[in-house]
Amino acid sequence: MRERWVQSRGVRLFAVEDGTGPAIVMLHGGMATHQAALPLIAPLAARYRVIAPDLRGSGKSRSGEALTFDRLADDVEALLDDLRVDRAVVGGVSGGSGVALRFALRAAGRVVGLVLVKPVYAGEERGYTEQQKTTFAMMDAIASRAVEEGVQVLRPLYANLPPGMREKAVAMMEEFDPESVAATSRFIASGAQPFASPADLRSLRVPTLLVRGDDPLHPAEVSDLYEASLRDCTVVPASTTDVAAAVGAFCDRLLVNGGATGGV
Repeated sequence: MRERWVQSRGVRLFAVEDGTGPAIVMLHGGMATHQAALPLIAPLAARYRVIAPDLRGSGKSRSGEALTFDRLADDVEALLDDLRVDRAVVGGVSGGSGVALRFALRAAGRVVGLVLVKPVYAGEERGYTEQQKTTFAMMDAIASRAVEEGVQVLRPLYANLPPGMREKAVAMMEEFDPESVAATSRFIASGAQPFASPADLRSLRVPTLLVRGDDPLHPAEVSDLYEASLRDCTVVPASTTDVAAAVGAFCDRLLVNGGATGGV
C-alpha cells in the first residue's frame, strides 16, 4: 500500500493506493477516513489501481475550513491530476457517494463509471428526511464540542455498533483532528446537497453501479430516486454481503470487457 500526499487549495490531502492498471477511486463517508472505503476496493488491487483518499476535513487531510461539495469535487480532480490518471471509476460510500456524484456531474469526461454505495442525498428539491435532519443535528451538537473537549466526545456516537465494528470505529476516531471533525459535522448537518433535482441525475450518461441503502440514514427512497433517474444504472440490493465483488464485476464490464482504458 503506497501513501500519497496531494496539495489542493492550501490543504495537504492524504491518500493510499495499491495495484496497477485502470484506476478506481473510492471515497469514504462523513466522520470516517479512507479506512472505511478501502475494503470495498482493496480486493481488486490484483488487477486495478485502487485509490482511497482521506477527504478534506477527514483523517490526515486536516482542515477546519467550511466544506462544500464543489470544493470536495475539486480535491478529487486534484488527486487524479497528481496521480496522472486521466479517467477512472469514481465511487463513494454513504456521504462519499455525494462527492462522487458531484464530481461526475462536473467532470463526466473523467469518469469511466460511477459507484454509489448506500447514498444519502436526495437533492435540493427534496433535502433530508426528518430523521436524517434529527440525527445529523444530534451528531453536530456532539462533534462541535470536539474543538474544546477533544475527539473523545464522539464515543457515544459509536456505542450501539457491534463490538468488532465499534472497536474499528473508535480506533479511527482517535486519529481525528478536532477542527476537522467540527467542520465535517457542520457540513453534514447543513443539509447541503450534491445536486439540485432529479433532472441532474437524468443528465448523467455515465454507467453507474448503485448499491441500495435501506436504513434511516441511507433511505430506500433515495435509492429509489437514483434507480428511477439514472439512465445507465446497475442495481445491487442492500442485502449484498460482498460489495467489493459487485464493484469488481462492474469494473470488469467497463474496463476489461468494455475495453475502456480507465486511467494511468
